[in-house]
Formats: sequence, C-alpha cells, structure tokens
Amino acid sequence: MNVTEGLRAALRALRANRMRSALTVLGIVVGVAAVVCMVAVGAGAQAQITETIRTLGANLLIVVPGAQDSGGARLSAGTRHTLTEEDAGAIGRAVPGVQISSPLVSRNAQVIAGNQNWATLVAGIKPDYLLAREWPIARGRMFTAGEVGAGAKVAVIGSMIAEQLFSGHVRLGDVLRIGSIPFTIIGELDTKGQAGSGRSQDDVVFIPLSTAQSRVLGSERDGLDFIALKLADAATIEPAKRRVTALLRERHHLRQEAADDFSVQNPADVLSARQGAMRTFALLLTAVASVSLVVGGISIMNIMLVSVTERTREIGLCMAVGARRRDIRRQFLIEAMALALMGGFVGALAGCAAAAFIAWYANWPVLINWWTVVLASGFASFIGIGFGVYPAHSIATRPHGRVAFRVARPSAVGRAAPAPFTCHALAPPAACPCRRCARREA
Repeated sequence: MNVTEGLRAALRALRANRMRSALTVLGIVVGVAAVVCMVAVGAGAQAQITETIRTLGANLLIVVPGAQDSGGARLSAGTRHTLTEEDAGAIGRAVPGVQISSPLVSRNAQVIAGNQNWATLVAGIKPDYLLAREWPIARGRMFTAGEVGAGAKVAVIGSMIAEQLFSGHVRLGDVLRIGSIPFTIIGELDTKGQAGSGRSQDDVVFIPLSTAQSRVLGSERDGLDFIALKLADAATIEPAKRRVTALLRERHHLRQEAADDFSVQNPADVLSARQGAMRTFALLLTAVASVSLVVGGISIMNIMLVSVTERTREIGLCMAVGARRRDIRRQFLIEAMALALMGGFVGALAGCAAAAFIAWYANWPVLINWWTVVLASGFASFIGIGFGVYPAHSIATRPHGRVAFRVARPSAVGRAAPAPFTCHALAPPAACPCRRCARREA
C-alpha cells in the first residue's frame, strides 16, 4: 500500500464518521488558534514598544528635577524645579560624549485657531531639542537661535494640532493663539506616535524657550521641566550618567550624605523592561495555549484506539489478503496525521481571524508572522504523529490469530458450503480451525 492509497483510505474512514472526526479535530483547532492569536498579540505589543523606543531618539538621557515634599508627603519627580539653563550649558561643556544638552519648559494650555480650540502641551525649547529627539520637520522650518534670543512669537506644531485645529490643512503663516497671545506657525512636525506614557507625542506646540518663560509661563517659575541629552553612542551612556550626576551635585552644593535633587534617566531602559515583561507574558500565554494542542492530541489517540476496536474485522481481512504490519501501521498514522493537519489548517485560519478581530475591536496592535502559522501547523502535525503512533503500533503488533475475520470457503458442486468460522478473538483457540492456530496449539 503506497501513501496515496493510504491517504485515500484514511479520508474514506474519516468521512464515514464525520461528527466524530469533527469533534476530534476541534481540540487541535482550538489549540492552534489560541497559539497563533496569542503569539500575534504578543508580537504586536513588542513591535509597538520597539517603535516607541525608536521614536524617543537614540542614545538619549533625560535629566529630571527632584521631588518636592509637601506636608510630609513626597510629590512626584519634577516638582522641585531645581534645574536651570546654566545646568544644561554646564553639562554640554563639561561632560564628554554629550553632543546636545537642550532644556525644556512646558505647561498645558488652550490653543485657539479661528473657531476651533484644543487643550494641548505647549513646550518652550531651543532649536537643538529636535536634533536630540531625531524629530524631523515635515513642512516649514525650525525657529532660529536669533528668534529664541529675541523672544519671537513663532510656533512649530505637531501633526495632531494641525489635524484638530486646521483639519489637516495648515498653511505656513497661519496664526494660532496660546491663551490670548498670537503665534505665527512656521513649521509642522513629522508624525512621531505615542510615547511610553500613552500620550501622543504629536499633541504638542513648540515655541522658543525665552518666549515660553517670559510670555506663556510668566513669573510662575524659572526651573526647567527636564534637560534632554544627546550622546555620541550607546557606550557612553553609563559613564555620562555618572559624570552628569557628579557635576550637578557639585553645582547644587549637595553634601555627601544628601540625596540627589534630580535624577538622570534613560527612557529606553523603562521601555526595554516593559518589552521584556510583554515577551515573558506572551510566552506564558503561548505555553498555556499549547496545552490545548496536547489535549487535542490525546483526543486523537483515544479516537484512534476506539477506531482500532471498531475496525477489527476490516484489519483482519486486510491482513488475510496480504497486508503487512507496516501497512496497517501506516494506515492509522495517516489517519491521525490527516486529522491533525485539518485541525492545524482550520486553527491557523481561526487564529488569524481572532487576531484581526482583536486589532479591530480593542484597537490592540497585532502582528501575524507567517512562521507562527507554519510552526503551529507543523506542531499540530507532530502531535498527530506522536499520539497516533501508539494506536497504530498496538494494532500492527498484534498476532495475526488475534485479529477477527470471517472466511467463507467456496462450495463444491453438489455439496453445501461449510459454516464460516471465527478466529479465537471470538472463539477459543481449540475451536479455531485455521492453520496458524492449529500450529500454535500443536
């Protein structure tokens, strides 16, 4: 019996018990679908975090002011306003490997254009801040150092501001008001996407630092929100953190036992830790989903064992007409593998559909890789082979005399045919007239 004949016979046997075959395949379908869906969701989350890390800018450090104490309660970082422009300049001059040291101040404000208004983040920066963040300008230009020194009322807006206030059709030279102060739009930033906090980085209006301090923030404070440091390469990040810490402690006249009134942070570290946690969570979900594949394999083994019992006569007739043990073994292996392959194919389609539904309904990023589908389907085939070996081996290794078959001898002319006999699977060996049993009894 070749493989083609075995496959044809296996499909006939499966069609003869459609409901049982469908219920058997269901375990594999659920397992493969769960694996494909969970891996797609986990890969999508990791891809989103990787993209967020990329949009932050490479080799970036953030120096944040310390926390303020209020009534015995310690507030969040950045509430003390201990950083100044002089600190930013000193870091750029004294710390090796720092290419850009750019200060930033910000506040939430209402911006107005025509009859449209929007609450957003207004940030005062210097021109080199966009270089530190590797943030290109889609249209227009960045304000110059001369405009920063003169306190010019010019603004560079994010893509979300252009969409909300100008319906995506902003023109250079248009005017928007921050509070009651008019600013001329001279540039529109390229799209950055969400930050690690979940807020869109494109929901921002950049204005010159001096303008923000003198006109928007007024006399509220002189301190900075943070200082962005652009380093030459990744190898200088840790030495630069130590040098920046030592320099600022010296400038702030902190005693040796005193705690820092600032912190130097690497944004990529936080997101990398989150990425590692998401990877571990995705592996955990995949491992749990893989249990369904094992359960499906056990159901295949059980059904094949039942099939062996039900098809004893068929197997006996096959062996009586010359079928060998390996033919019987191959037949049952093909049937088990056909069940697993059908379950793997349907499960892969169901998993892709479930991942697409999650992406549409929950607005969750998913990433379906072709290797995931192939690996899950291949593992389903392996499950089919692994759990089909025992039923196939158990029937193929039974002695021929234990297989039930009926033989009707042709009748001679004028004589009635003798009654058919049954092998000792249904009758005692002594009552079995076949030659094999007679030899064994002898």
